[in-house]
Amino acid sequence: MHSLVFLCARRLVSYCPGARCALDLLPAELYPVLFQAAFLDGRTLALRDLVGTWPFPVLSFQRLLGHCGHHRGRPPLLGEKPSKLCVQAVILAVVAHLRRVLEEPFHGTRERRCRLQVLDMTGLQDNDIDGGPEGMSLWFSTAALAKACIEVFKYQNVCLKRGSKRLKGPSGASAAPQPISVEVRTDLFVNGTSYSVLRDALQTGAAGPLHLKCRDFHVEELSVASTVSLLESLEPTGVRRVDLRFNNLGLAGLCAVLPHLTRFTDLLSLRLPYSNVDVRRLVVGTDADLRCLAAQLGRLPYLKELNLGSSRLSGKLRQLLGDLRAPLESLELAFCYLLPGDLAFLSQSFHAPALKKLDLSGHDFSENLFQPLRHLLEETSASLLHLDLMECRLTDTRLEALLPAICRCSRLRCLGLFGNPLSTPGLKALLRQTVVLPDLRLVVYPYPVDCYSQESPRLPSASGRLFNNAVDEERFAAVSAELCRMLVSSGRADTVWTASLCRHGALDYFAL
Repeated sequence: MHSLVFLCARRLVSYCPGARCALDLLPAELYPVLFQAAFLDGRTLALRDLVGTWPFPVLSFQRLLGHCGHHRGRPPLLGEKPSKLCVQAVILAVVAHLRRVLEEPFHGTRERRCRLQVLDMTGLQDNDIDGGPEGMSLWFSTAALAKACIEVFKYQNVCLKRGSKRLKGPSGASAAPQPISVEVRTDLFVNGTSYSVLRDALQTGAAGPLHLKCRDFHVEELSVASTVSLLESLEPTGVRRVDLRFNNLGLAGLCAVLPHLTRFTDLLSLRLPYSNVDVRRLVVGTDADLRCLAAQLGRLPYLKELNLGSSRLSGKLRQLLGDLRAPLESLELAFCYLLPGDLAFLSQSFHAPALKKLDLSGHDFSENLFQPLRHLLEETSASLLHLDLMECRLTDTRLEALLPAICRCSRLRCLGLFGNPLSTPGLKALLRQTVVLPDLRLVVYPYPVDCYSQESPRLPSASGRLFNNAVDEERFAAVSAELCRMLVSSGRADTVWTASLCRHGALDYFAL
């Protein structure tokens, strides 16, 4: 329930035509709640006026709209679907503010000054999939910020040229704009369509009034040269994650890119899924490239998360991770074609007791990998919070044999089992045994095999599709309802059981 102050703020920002005049009469302490109300209701003109006269040095989306209120018993205002128009309004307001400051020496205008120095946009949820035309995507905010940086930089040059032509004052100095800058802390996502504009923004940002400081850097489908160019243009401090996916880099490409990551002294997470790495190919230089890649990983001393999903690493895990200086806390090896020896190495390594997140999806645990998996889970049981075993051919019998090891993971919060051929009785047995895990809050389970419209469905394939048969929605709804009743009767109504991967996708290492 919203407070009376928030309801009054909501009413005020609804009268947008007079908002700018009213702001001159309001104390600075009301700005945060007015910003919350304007953002929640999509009042873009009010947001423009609020940001244009922002009375504090910092404007943080997370602090104002994110999960800070949630910890005090209130839901986050920002939620999971930020408005593209509202984000754009904030960016445009910052641009307008900087343009006004650059113009002041020429027009002598002195409106209520905006004190903004840092705009923190980190943590915005990417809602490009189901957000509709108004949903905000990380790609959109990146492109919008890059264009804003370039626009303000060009306008600064115009003002400098204009100032150089004016008559000099008594001191002999030209009437030129005073130095002014706003730092934007943000997560960036770039692909081929936005590469050029982001490259130009990063290269001009250091000399311009608006410059980007990246926290999480996501690159998709770019060449080695383009990726290196962007990495070299980023300000090194503050980058905690680099995510390079679908870039088709291969071992040689990764060896060319990774040396440029050593600049990022705060780097904790490196994600390299779908990098077209296959050690099974008999290609000259593969072993040398593997040694190079391992050496480069060893030069990242603070690395805590590593994602090598969909790389074919059969038998090479020891070689690849052997040079790491500190134990990993998150390791994602989905669809990596691991061998028993790889899991045995991991069980004996210093990573196992430190792992908080482990993803071994896409492996066949119905045969010779089963015992190494049980041993690995025993070694990680004291620390593991998040376990993914999706599309692993786990039948009811195999899961029942694995449950003692899973239930030893007493701190487990999330369990992903989507895509395994489990039946309704198997899911019920899973629920009854895992209710003893006090911290378990999310279980992503598969559609039961008995909820498919055709009998005797085929086992899942490694390609990622479980069955081609359609789910009997009525039967599945009945199973879901029964699982919910079992949770309530067990006193675990706080645990979410779902067959939707959308909830699962929101979980992240930095949220553990």
